[in-house]
Amino acid sequence: MELTLLGTGAPEGLPRPGCPCAACATALGDQARAATALLVDGVLLLDLTPGAAFAAARAGHSLGGVRQVLLSHPHDGPAVEVPAGLPQPGRVPDGRELALLTGHRVRAVAMDAPGTGYEVTGPDGERLLYLPPGCAPAGVGPENGGGQVVYDMVVADVVGRPDGLARLRAAGASGPTTDVIAVHIGHEVPPGPELARRLAAAGARAVPDGTTLEVGAYEDVPDVPRRTLVLGGARSGKSVEAERRLEAFPDVLYVATGGLRGGDQEWAERVRAHRERRPGSWRTTETCDLVPLLAEPGPPLLIDCLSLWLTHAMDDVNAWDDTEWAGGGERALRKRVTELTDAVRAARRTVVAVSNEVGSGIVPATASGRRYRDELGRLNAAFAAECEHVLLVVAGQALALRG
Repeated sequence: MELTLLGTGAPEGLPRPGCPCAACATALGDQARAATALLVDGVLLLDLTPGAAFAAARAGHSLGGVRQVLLSHPHDGPAVEVPAGLPQPGRVPDGRELALLTGHRVRAVAMDAPGTGYEVTGPDGERLLYLPPGCAPAGVGPENGGGQVVYDMVVADVVGRPDGLARLRAAGASGPTTDVIAVHIGHEVPPGPELARRLAAAGARAVPDGTTLEVGAYEDVPDVPRRTLVLGGARSGKSVEAERRLEAFPDVLYVATGGLRGGDQEWAERVRAHRERRPGSWRTTETCDLVPLLAEPGPPLLIDCLSLWLTHAMDDVNAWDDTEWAGGGERALRKRVTELTDAVRAARRTVVAVSNEVGSGIVPATASGRRYRDELGRLNAAFAAECEHVLLVVAGQALALRG
C-alpha cells in the first residue's frame, strides 16, 4: 500500500498566514507545510485541503483515480472547493466500515475530541491508522482495531497529542516495527533539527510534503535513545524537556529524589506542579536508591534529579565536614558515583535523567559549597559518558551535546 502525504501541516498550514512568530518566519523550503492530506494508492483521499490537486501533481500523482474522499475533522473557514471529477467528501460514523471496489477497507475509529480516525487496510493486508489533529483514540482494544493487531504505519499528531501514541502502545496496536509519521505540524514546535530531535525521542519522524511512503517498510523507524542526560540551570526547562522525551510512552516510572521535605510549602508547591504536568498513567516513586531500579527490567525511568541524589549521598558520607571528607568521605562518595554509573552502563531499560549544570555560575563562598559544585560536575561528566544522548537546556532551548 502506497501513501503520499500531500500535506503534513496543521489545518492552518506552516507558516500560518499572517503569523509573525519565529517558527513561521523560518518555515521555508522543505520546512513549509500545507494542511495535512493523505492519498492512499491513488484511490482514497483522507482530508480534502486547498490545492490538493496541485500538491498531488507536484508529487507525481493525479487525483483522477480517487474513488472516496473522507474528512477526519471539522474544517473551519470557507468550504474547500471540490476539484472536478472528485466525489463529494464525507465522514464515516464511528465504528462503521467502508469496502472499496479496489480492495481497500476503511473503518472509522472514535476519537476523544471532535474528529474521526481512519484505519485503512490495503488489498494485501497492510494496516494504516490516520488520526486527526488534536485527537487521540477514545479507546483501543480488540473490538476497535487494537489488541493484538499492530499497525504497520501510524500517521498522527505526535507533537500535539503524544498521549495518543502512548495509548496505542499501551494496547499493543503500535509496536517497535510501526512506522510513526508526525503530521498536523504547526508553529508550536520550531521546524528543522529541533522537530526531528523531539520526534526521534518518541520513535517518530516527519517527512516533507509530497513524500511517498510504502506502508510496511520499517527501515526508517528511528531508534529511541536508551540513556539520556538532560542538563540545565534553574528554571531552564530541563525537567519539561526530560518529560517531553517520554510523554509518548504509556508506562513510565518517575523517580523523585528530592523527598517531600515536610513543612516546606514552597517545595510542596513545586512537587504539586510537577505531578500535575505528568501524564496520569505514569507512576511515581520517591527514592535515592537508584542502582536497584536501574538493574531491574521494566518501563522507562525518568530520574529527577541527580543533583538532589548527590546531596543525599554527600549527607550520608558527611561530606560537608572537612575532617570526615579527608578521612574517608571522599572515597565513599566516589564509590557511590561509580556504582551509579556502572548501573547506568548496564541498564537495559530506557533512562532519562535530569541534573543541574552549576559550573558556570558564581564561585560558592564556602568550602562545602565549592565541594558540592565540583562533585556535581564530576557526577554529570561520569553519567554523561554512559549516555547515548546528552542535552543542555538553556532558556528553554535544548542543545544536543551528544546524539
